[in-house]
Amino acid sequence: MSQSLESLHARVRQEVAARSDRLWDVSLALHREPETAYEEHRAAGLLAGELEREGFEVERGVAGQPTAFTARTGSAGGTREGACAALLMEYDALPLLGHACGHNLIASAGLGAALAVRAAFGGEVEGTLLAVGTPAEERGGGKVAQVAAGLFEGVDAALMFHPGVHDWAWAPLTASAQVRVGFHGRAAHPTGSPTEGIDALGALIQLFNTLGVLSRRLPPGSHVHGIVTDGGRATNIVPEYAEGLFGLRGGTTSALEELVEELRSCAQGVALATRTRVEVSDVGGRYEHVRDNEVLSGLFAGHLDRAGIRLSEPAPGVYLGSSDFGNVSTRVPGIHPWIAVLGADGSTHTPEFAEAAAGPRARKVMLAAAEALACTAVDVLLRPDVRERAWASLKAKAASGR
Repeated sequence: MSQSLESLHARVRQEVAARSDRLWDVSLALHREPETAYEEHRAAGLLAGELEREGFEVERGVAGQPTAFTARTGSAGGTREGACAALLMEYDALPLLGHACGHNLIASAGLGAALAVRAAFGGEVEGTLLAVGTPAEERGGGKVAQVAAGLFEGVDAALMFHPGVHDWAWAPLTASAQVRVGFHGRAAHPTGSPTEGIDALGALIQLFNTLGVLSRRLPPGSHVHGIVTDGGRATNIVPEYAEGLFGLRGGTTSALEELVEELRSCAQGVALATRTRVEVSDVGGRYEHVRDNEVLSGLFAGHLDRAGIRLSEPAPGVYLGSSDFGNVSTRVPGIHPWIAVLGADGSTHTPEFAEAAAGPRARKVMLAAAEALACTAVDVLLRPDVRERAWASLKAKAASGR
């Protein structure tokens, strides 16, 4: 078995190398024409077409999302009997900034890995290999809907990487939620009849002040920030309605749930004190925290090391943001390592990072990630011990809430 694995790993590297120019062309095509959440029609069409041409069975519009797709190949056909490895692709861009998070590289690496695995097996993959097109990671949570639709049922490993400014084996990514808070008051003239008015904007401002006090005692990884989305219509009318949108993050999913309830309690307290009525509601699906699977991330790091990229543990106390991949990783074993395409003094979500995502370092990283993802997928498909240990790790973390 070890010789078979070594041979397949070598074939994977050869297949990625043979496709290197085409994969980079795909990455640059995505970079040149960035598409935001749920508008990724060209990107989804390009990626699905590449997979279809090389023998994958493609289904478009999955999970009720026009820009999502799955591509399947393997000896188990559509039944997903036996082992199943999934390679995830993101391809949405940021408004105004384009691919300032490098999703063009995620997509092309996932594509390259899927094509290389199928070719390395000679077109007859043992088990099932699944390539999943996942839209709207930046805004909208495409994977949240895909999880709810059962897209990852029967999957033994969900594999992807993310470009960044660190070489980290796993990503400290928090749980997150968007919460809308609306206060209802009563309109009045602020001079002619001031006692008749109930100031909804004043209540919203008081909530911001209350949350400022709350923030000073939040645990690491948890924070809340907000914007005013409706503050009234005229200065000579006491606002009868005011609304804020709040972003909340927690180091774990349970910490996020506690923070949402604290926000709700604060809003209700302010409403009681100001004689307003308040409504608190989620906007979109919540992102759960990313649960790294050290069995799989260790394999990935070992394969990546062959390309001269060595991954380390994240710096203590540092959090990188949130991802809808968290909702996948809490249900099936998964990895979401970060590989630097820009120096540690840089940052994602900047014009500089968007430029770096089309640079020579990005090409090297994308191809190395494609190789490592493909080799890890081969391990999952052929090694029952990998699957067993990966599932055991996930269950242990779930039991402890980590």
